[in-house]
Amino acid sequence: MTTNELKKGARVILENGWFAEIYDNKKGSTRLAKVYGFVTEIGSVYSHDIERYQIEGEPETGVQLLLAIDAPTGFPGMYAEIQHTEKQIKHRATVSALGF
Repeated sequence: MTTNELKKGARVILENGWFAEIYDNKKGSTRLAKVYGFVTEIGSVYSHDIERYQIEGEPETGVQLLLAIDAPTGFPGMYAEIQHTEKQIKHRATVSALGF
């Protein structure tokens, strides 16, 4: 699954280990999400910072899964790795080069 296929309400894990819930159905470089970090807040996150998504039902064959045990309420479960587009990979490199 790519970040563009994530729908409103999807639960994800960000690159820094924080959990988030997607709040829009947009596609592109940023997504609106409720992030559960040091504090809980709603804001934009870069699509390239989304690392895993929570799967519903049975996983596909050959998909590596991560079991989230110490997750906030409503977030425990199985998470699969997200696929990034070439544009998102390039954007991640640009942001990293700037020191962020």
